[in-house]
Amino acid sequence: MPWTPPPRPSRRSLLAGAAGAALLTGCSGAPADTGATAGVSLERGMREAAVRDSERLLERYDATSAAHPALAARLAPLRSAVAAHTAALASPASPSASRTPGTGSAKGSAAPAPDGGTPAASAEPVPPKAEDALAALADAERSLAEARTVALGGAPGELARLLASVAACGAVHTHLLTSPPGATP
Repeated sequence: MPWTPPPRPSRRSLLAGAAGAALLTGCSGAPADTGATAGVSLERGMREAAVRDSERLLERYDATSAAHPALAARLAPLRSAVAAHTAALASPASPSASRTPGTGSAKGSAAPAPDGGTPAASAEPVPPKAEDALAALADAERSLAEARTVALGGAPGELARLLASVAACGAVHTHLLTSPPGATP
């Protein structure tokens, strides 16, 4: 017996089915609300992780400056930029994110990340030689910039732009930390 293709549904039955599905989905309202809530939760989680990483990097700058006071003046503008990044990451960009409790506050966010955080800004001891300390700080900046570059692919619009800017700044910090003082780029 030869194979015959099954009968195709009529255009009218397809449109009626699609309209019925749209009515059933549209009445519930659940998918739209869930998506919006998930987006806010995603952004909040990403912001909190980014703030924790920036705070660890600030601690790393502070520890390096304390261990090598001669480097403090060189590190001060870079540390100041990291502090500004922390503040920018801590404040939500969208009005919907600001309505979520706990968003936009850097206080209490210094707790370790559940996954141990990124290796870029861990609490490692500062190397005893100044050159090694600068190299370790540059490695921390580079690692964090790379992690942020990867993370921005899954971030909501405005946060992705902010992560891209902060990652680019981290790359510049890496260059500045590995270049001799006073060298021109």
